[in-house]
Amino acid sequence: MKPTTKRNKDIIKKVDLQKEYTLEEAVKILKEISKVKFTESLDCAVRLGVDPRHADQMVRGTVSLPHGTGKKVKVLVIAKGSLAEEALKAGADYAGFEEYIEKIKNGWSDVDVIIATPDTMGEVGKLGKVLGPKGLMPNPKSGTVTNDVAKAVKEIKAGKIEFRVDKAGIVHSSLGKLSFSHEQLVENTRSFLQTIVKLKPSSAKGQYIKSVYLSTTMGPGLKITKDEPSIATK
Repeated sequence: MKPTTKRNKDIIKKVDLQKEYTLEEAVKILKEISKVKFTESLDCAVRLGVDPRHADQMVRGTVSLPHGTGKKVKVLVIAKGSLAEEALKAGADYAGFEEYIEKIKNGWSDVDVIIATPDTMGEVGKLGKVLGPKGLMPNPKSGTVTNDVAKAVKEIKAGKIEFRVDKAGIVHSSLGKLSFSHEQLVENTRSFLQTIVKLKPSSAKGQYIKSVYLSTTMGPGLKITKDEPSIATK
């Protein structure tokens, strides 16, 4: 067994892993116990009472975090002509059509988000086996298949994130950097949780929000009390 480090001893003194914390308490503690040499992210894991194997219980959506994620997001827009130019003016890192289709076919994927215009989806769709497993396939439901590329680019650069429930019924997302203020992290988290609550499938029976945990990149997971207003469901 590895010896307990000074950092772990400090965490054990300040954290009760059996306790349920308010959102404000959890954020405060996670900021206090972060002692690593890089800026950690605040991560959230929400376990839902849904069965993702059924299409009518798939929880998927987007949310524009009030204070962004603190991460520089690389955006590729697959578009032709003037729309590609609009995308670049709006802040896209890359924009174009044929050259990027070929680059992706050859294994390139150095981006975080791909936006595509509807008229390019015939070719983009052929890249599903490459883009799908990496979570990069554009989708109308997430706003990444659109002709309004400038708006889509600006929203993503400003902090719009996409999320979806995994096979285990859990939604994971990073909600900002610990360098953010306490209030900014709380507001980002509440926006995320409120969005998940709004997306409750009508076919989901029983308890929808099973549990919510907040953690940091290298820190422990703290359970959030079900009394938290942003996760209250009828």
